[in-house]
Amino acid sequence: MRTSLYTGAALATVLMAGLATPALAQSAPNDWSGPYIGIYGSYLETNGDPDEQLIFDRDFDGEFDDTVVLNGTTNSAFSPGSCANTARGATLAEGCYRQGDGVEGGARIGYDVQFGNWVVGAVGEVAAADVNDSVTSFSTTPASYTMNRELEHTAALRARIGYAMGPALVYGTGGVAYGKVQNSFFTTNGANSFTEQTSEDDADGYQYGAGVEWKLAPNLTLVTEYLYTSLEAGDYVVRAGPGTAGPTNPFILPPNTAGTDITRSNGDFDYHGFRLGMNIRF
Repeated sequence: MRTSLYTGAALATVLMAGLATPALAQSAPNDWSGPYIGIYGSYLETNGDPDEQLIFDRDFDGEFDDTVVLNGTTNSAFSPGSCANTARGATLAEGCYRQGDGVEGGARIGYDVQFGNWVVGAVGEVAAADVNDSVTSFSTTPASYTMNRELEHTAALRARIGYAMGPALVYGTGGVAYGKVQNSFFTTNGANSFTEQTSEDDADGYQYGAGVEWKLAPNLTLVTEYLYTSLEAGDYVVRAGPGTAGPTNPFILPPNTAGTDITRSNGDFDYHGFRLGMNIRF
């Protein structure tokens, strides 16, 4: 975080220098052609799946299509249900915390070419982010089991096409995106053991959105932008083992007494981004 603050301060200094240096304004006031650099900040809101839940692999065949049942029955041990957030306690009745708001701050570099009123170009971005995406399922024990993904860094490469109207450029944008994700698992179950089997932190996907760039000066612009990002997060699997649990524990019932693998039903990390930034144009 300290590194991102230093980076933001340095880029802000560059922006102020650009505003104070008329020599940079080599283009006509409404000419959008050429390179630019900028900084931005975003409010992020996750677009989670309200029906998401934890899913289970009892026979270790790699397919998470099994039901964890109560001993001697066909009843699901997870019949209380799930929530697409973090549990407040061990039971669904206690509810879940709402997690899904976050922030992002980053830098961009791009290049545009203008043809009449039409402007086409490309932009690359890197950012530090802080936003979470959780799901919790509840067992009849009672106990809660939560898997959380935290987005830490992002990068994107997008095309832009826009229409210039005086000092304003209205545009659409879309391209590829990458994220670095930190996975974690929490439970109120103190009997079983829980060990990570797979934890992939790379997430790839796409971005699209629209924005308006407004010239405050020949070489300085204000940018407002909306972006939708969809990342396919890597596999995250936790194994529930025997621990100190007795032989009737649902996770270690025959035919597999070694345990049960757990993952989440939705591998996508989707979120909305509402941005405000500034660019220096050369």
